[in-house]
Amino acid sequence: MLNKVEARTDQGVMLSLPLDDISGGYLVQGIDGLDPVPANIVSTSFARLDGEQYQSARREKRNLILKLGLEPDYTTQTVRELRNNLYRWFMPRQNSNFTFYTDDFPTVNISGRVETFDCPLFVKEPVATISVLCFDPDFYEPIQVEVAGSTTEGTFMGTIDYEGTVDTGIVFTLNVDRALTTFTIYHQPAGEQVRTLVVVGNFIAGDVIEISTVPGNKYANLTRGTVISSILYTVSPYSDWTRFQPGLNDLRVYAEGAAIPYTIQYTNKHGGL
Repeated sequence: MLNKVEARTDQGVMLSLPLDDISGGYLVQGIDGLDPVPANIVSTSFARLDGEQYQSARREKRNLILKLGLEPDYTTQTVRELRNNLYRWFMPRQNSNFTFYTDDFPTVNISGRVETFDCPLFVKEPVATISVLCFDPDFYEPIQVEVAGSTTEGTFMGTIDYEGTVDTGIVFTLNVDRALTTFTIYHQPAGEQVRTLVVVGNFIAGDVIEISTVPGNKYANLTRGTVISSILYTVSPYSDWTRFQPGLNDLRVYAEGAAIPYTIQYTNKHGGL
């Protein structure tokens, strides 16, 4: 059950909105837009074939709508003061960052741009209705998960249990401690085919290879000494950029020779509360 919402400005100023608590002058009457957002599904029809053929799908942006009742104590507050105070967090066009706290679900964050702020003055029960557009529709757990491992010449696949409800990209970091020319990341979500990401290059001891498969922030970088350079050209164009799927994900990093340590970082993402 949802018990508290926090809103923060980009400067870090926080507004706490506990549910069923009007001590701060605001009563959370409702929050719409917490369910999974609709999907835009593309399909194609073909002559002499019944139905249509699925092509692709993408999810739309999220529209959060907050309804905040204004409940002043009238000794130190007025309706106008409460209303104007909300402008700090919910002025249209401004970015607003939210944290949702629940009893039976992880704490999650989401950010969006305020679309509208509607709070009529001349009404008996003043309510602020705030619309926020979240262009990234996912809720993110605030603490990243880190998994450590080592490359192997064998075929055994380790298993990572991803607890999010939508796919998530990873940041793979390989701390090279010997000469290396190639390695391969093998990834198999439960019940699906094995996917591979192949890297071929000339690496030496002391190199740090970092590969991000996070959508919108994909890269492959090499740190050698104090110099950071892109090595995107070393990633095979036929590679599948690893993204964990909800549930069990088998993983193996293959490289010939002695084991080389690596870490994988990822964030649990949720499509709805």
